[in-house]
Amino acid sequence: MKLKKKIYVFSTLLMFILLVLANILIYFLFERMSHNTEYEQLIGRAKELTSALSKLETEMDADILLRAFIPANGAISIVDSNNKPLINVQSLAGLGKVGGDVSPSNSYTIDRFEGTEALSISMPIIWPTGEVVTMRMTQLLTDVEKNMQVLKYVLIGVTTFAMIPITLSSMTLGRIVTQPIENLIRAMDRSRQSGTYEKLTGVVNGNDELAKMERTFNEMMEQLEQNYMKQEQFVSNASHELKTPLTVIESYSRLLARRGFENREVVDEALNAIISETGRMKEMIAQMLELAKSSGSELFEFAEVDLTQLLEAAVKPLRQAYGRDIVIEAAGPAIVETDGKFVKQLLFILLDNARKYSDREIFTSIVDKESEVEVTVKDFGKGIPQADLPHIFDRFYRVESDRSRKTGGTGLGLSIAKEIADGLGAALTIESVVDMGTVIRVLIPKR
Repeated sequence: MKLKKKIYVFSTLLMFILLVLANILIYFLFERMSHNTEYEQLIGRAKELTSALSKLETEMDADILLRAFIPANGAISIVDSNNKPLINVQSLAGLGKVGGDVSPSNSYTIDRFEGTEALSISMPIIWPTGEVVTMRMTQLLTDVEKNMQVLKYVLIGVTTFAMIPITLSSMTLGRIVTQPIENLIRAMDRSRQSGTYEKLTGVVNGNDELAKMERTFNEMMEQLEQNYMKQEQFVSNASHELKTPLTVIESYSRLLARRGFENREVVDEALNAIISETGRMKEMIAQMLELAKSSGSELFEFAEVDLTQLLEAAVKPLRQAYGRDIVIEAAGPAIVETDGKFVKQLLFILLDNARKYSDREIFTSIVDKESEVEVTVKDFGKGIPQADLPHIFDRFYRVESDRSRKTGGTGLGLSIAKEIADGLGAALTIESVVDMGTVIRVLIPKR
């Protein structure tokens, strides 16, 4: 059963059951009130009769009085202490035998006489002879049954007419609830068949769950589309970047095969080029694997570490390997709760970038703020044009390909740094001026 039909059936059935239960309750309450009203009227007549009987002297006068007080469609019976009838006055034959004994817990009893309800009461009275007898008074509830019959038809009619708008509203509710879901299913079917990322059109600008579901679906499809495009671009760029060193290696290998046995200079040139391109390709593959790892569900182990010590540990191998002047400005220990291994890798990438693209000294500093620690890496290199800054963290993006060729850059370092910073909850910003240098800041929260 479809969801629309389920909503329609269950909501309509529920409202029908509630209406039926409400009508039953109304019917029985009205019946109870009608019985109580008839009882009050009958008990009032009985008290008047009792008062009149107390003034009589003979049973003959009592018989005349009882006939005067007999209710329409009713009966009055007088029985002695042995339950023996003394007088029975009735407007309908046999009605005087209907009323039974009224129990002490009930004010009246309801019996049936020829298919009609009859309400009976009883009370003790003093008979003109001085004997205490019981008077039973019975009243046919003909008008009450007529009223109850009319009420039954009214309730049935009200229920029937009420079910029309209830049914229409249930159908409308089913359409309202299922329409966005059907649109969602159609959009997913179109995406599956066409291989594209179809979005929902005409999204409701509301705050209900259905509107939020439509907006969330569109945002999800847009994100999937962007991720797919980034993946395609990554594969394309990776293929292009790996193709270049492989082409160089193949060309020099062919050159060695042709002239390597005759010319020593050709051998040296080819081997140096092969070694250089192989090293560059190895570095690129390692960075691509690192980037894929950091894009996945990497588990960070947070603990208290000293950023000053991490910065010194990242600077030391660069000083020894390249003999570069790297200045550290720090007032003392800077304790934060983070993953020291990844922070060290992040700092090493930033320092290595500064080393590649500048010849002068490199300045680093650590500033301990209220809720975070700011680590700065500053170089005095060629700088980055403003137009390239928004793309500087994109994978394989290079400001100048010839500059990256000379420095051995792959365009992946800053992408890896950005992935690590995001995973650690740190903010990574970059400022640069052409021919003056670049400043990269890392804001690491203390907690």
